[in-house]
Amino acid sequence: MKIIAIITARGGSKRIPRKNIKDFKGKPMLAYAIETAIKSQIFDEIMVSTDDIEIADIAKNYGATVPFMRSEKTANDYAATDDVLKEVIEEYKKQGKTFDEICCIYPCVPLLAVETIRKAYETFKKNECDALVPVVRYSFPIQRAFIADKNNFIKYREPENSEKRSQDLETTYHDTGMFYFIKEEVFLKFGTLLPKKTIMYEMNELQIQDIDNLEDWEIAEIKYDILNKKEK
Repeated sequence: MKIIAIITARGGSKRIPRKNIKDFKGKPMLAYAIETAIKSQIFDEIMVSTDDIEIADIAKNYGATVPFMRSEKTANDYAATDDVLKEVIEEYKKQGKTFDEICCIYPCVPLLAVETIRKAYETFKKNECDALVPVVRYSFPIQRAFIADKNNFIKYREPENSEKRSQDLETTYHDTGMFYFIKEEVFLKFGTLLPKKTIMYEMNELQIQDIDNLEDWEIAEIKYDILNKKEK
């Protein structure tokens, strides 16, 4: 069984310019995803899909391959991750290379630990599934969420749950937005990273952080320091 790690890192970033290679704790943000993938020792190939020459050079310096550049079609603001992965698979096929499993890793994951991706892969392999997604529990029951009407007055979205105890409500989760494992043939058949037979790998809040603005960036740095302090 051959598995490839595809790290998606385009050059455009509106809210944090050059986010994918901006310095984070002494090295380019992208370096963390590459180094974690390398240290996990589970991948036959680790590649970066990018449209940006500077990102490609940094990726190579940290040990990833960039066998081809991303097309203009999959580098714009409207291209989905699925489109990027399909293009990568097609380009590899032109080179006579195929893989059995894919791990899509996003470039801004400085909190992703080697142990996490190893355990997630073990879970993926041990279960009868087609894909795996890392998730985290919602910190508050979404069944008791508020919505606002046209006058901005709030009300329960699901009023039937307003008086229920938290422990009596179903646990809900959301995607961490860090990585995905999937069988290549399944991805090509259904064109999604979340086919029907997808299992979850639960993580905790300290291990994850969306980085969409500078405040998120600062929170990620704090979490990084806490996690590294714990390891030491």
